[in-house]
Amino acid sequence: DRKVLKGARFLLLSNYENLDSDRKSRLDELLQLNEPLSKMHLMKEQLRLFWDMKTRQKAEKFLNSWAYEAMNAGIPALAKVAKTIMSYRSGLLTYFDHKITNAPVEGLVNKIKTLKRQTYGFRDMEYFKLRLYHLHQQRYSLSG
Repeated sequence: DRKVLKGARFLLLSNYENLDSDRKSRLDELLQLNEPLSKMHLMKEQLRLFWDMKTRQKAEKFLNSWAYEAMNAGIPALAKVAKTIMSYRSGLLTYFDHKITNAPVEGLVNKIKTLKRQTYGFRDMEYFKLRLYHLHQQRYSLSG
């Protein structure tokens, strides 16, 4: 029922161990009511274990096993996620060779995009460059 699912997105996307006891009980009730949703949530939580693997070989074995389970779970959306993850398999496994991610770069690109939107209409490119140099010192506040 749609009423049961209303407002549950945050619960489903959050890490289970980070939820307080009230939210855990709400999530448990929600998962008991919907078996496919329960399977998908369990598979999401299992996939998080991928990043804790110690070697590339263990990670590859884990990913293959996870994808096999996901494709055979009988949920088309989960099978689609598994296929997508397997198409990026080599890139995901590269993490275990170098133990670095592109998260800092993605964060910087996001800050530059935000600055670009904030300075829309300025014609002075030198001013924009100065703002870029001091980008890491800026603090953002939420509006509204």
